[in-house]
Amino acid sequence: VQLQASGGGLVQAGNSLRLSCAASGRTFSNYGMGWFRQAPGKEREFVAGISWSGGDTYYSDSVKGRFTISRDNAKNTVYLQMNGLEAEDTAIYYCAARNTIVIVTPASLYNYWGQGTQVTVSS
Repeated sequence: VQLQASGGGLVQAGNSLRLSCAASGRTFSNYGMGWFRQAPGKEREFVAGISWSGGDTYYSDSVKGRFTISRDNAKNTVYLQMNGLEAEDTAIYYCAARNTIVIVTPASLYNYWGQGTQVTVSS
């Protein structure tokens, strides 16, 4: 499956952004999806995950209550709504897919990756 992330940009702290990840190539609804991020000098970290049906979601503690992951299988797209952005959220954000019905957090377990979209939050 091919993934294309978009929606990043420069925003002030406290504002919102919505990232999108469009999938193509295989049956999107067969894949659990995740969003990850990587800040300069840091390892890639799990942000949020959603099951193939959209019925289950999971968030890292650092974004819980501020970010919301969702998916539209009819549009082959997964979203990450980011509210209350903080300077610490500045990173390149990646979407990833894994052929599984459960949500997993290690990046190494995801099979497919998008190219990343830059999110910069100014304080």
